[in-house]
Amino acid sequence: MQELSKEQVLKIMERYGNDPQQLIAVLLDIQAASGKNCVEKQWAELASAVLNVPLSKIFDVLTFYAMFSTQPRGEYVIEICKSAPCFFSRPNDVVKWFEDAAGIKMGQTSADGKISLFYTSCVGACDIGPVAKIGDDVFGSLTEDKVRLLVERCREGKELLSLCQN
Repeated sequence: MQELSKEQVLKIMERYGNDPQQLIAVLLDIQAASGKNCVEKQWAELASAVLNVPLSKIFDVLTFYAMFSTQPRGEYVIEICKSAPCFFSRPNDVVKWFEDAAGIKMGQTSADGKISLFYTSCVGACDIGPVAKIGDDVFGSLTEDKVRLLVERCREGKELLSLCQN
């Protein structure tokens, strides 16, 4: 994937009228366009200058909200719920299934840059635990076979929604 350019980042901010009130939307779009699923320091600095927002506030946002990262992540960020209700749904098994299927440990990104594994707090799907979140989609009632299929589809860039919440 091609590196994000200064011109692309400037166009993202222009789409929002260079409005500092749109900081979160701007940062989400920069992250999505980055090809690395993160907001790199140089783009945070540029956003700070153009939007007239202190760099410290931008990093407050980037480090407070779980949907942001300042470090490169995989194309598919798989977040495994570690909340109390999911804890009673075999979370260690689920983590092991994802680690085995992806060939990486929690907190790592696969060598092909496709998959990153992380923990997350409650995603509000306690009734279908254990759950994992991939992007904006929640996948519940996880089994070893379902986890293997999810990872396989992520690696191949295939549709995941048919496996969502069932």
